[in-house]
Amino acid sequence: MIKMMTSNLAAALKEVKMMAKNTKRITLYKRIWCKVRYWQNLRDISDAELASYLQVGERTLHEYDKSAENITLGRVDNLLYVTGMEFNELMAL
Repeated sequence: MIKMMTSNLAAALKEVKMMAKNTKRITLYKRIWCKVRYWQNLRDISDAELASYLQVGERTLHEYDKSAENITLGRVDNLLYVTGMEFNELMAL
């Protein structure tokens, strides 16, 4: 009886691990960048203005759209400082 329960538990754990491997996770970089773009959309801010807040070029914004891994906390901090927003306010959007 105990062997059967142990084998069922092991099979269930193996299945959970396989499911975890197959699910795509949204990285923190991507979450932050999506919030920044959402904030931009809510405030009707142009790409040029957003780029100036982040102190990057417009082309860099489009690179962040493809892969947000290169956005730095310094850039996000620039945006927060210029707009007077707190990080938790941005993430709560």
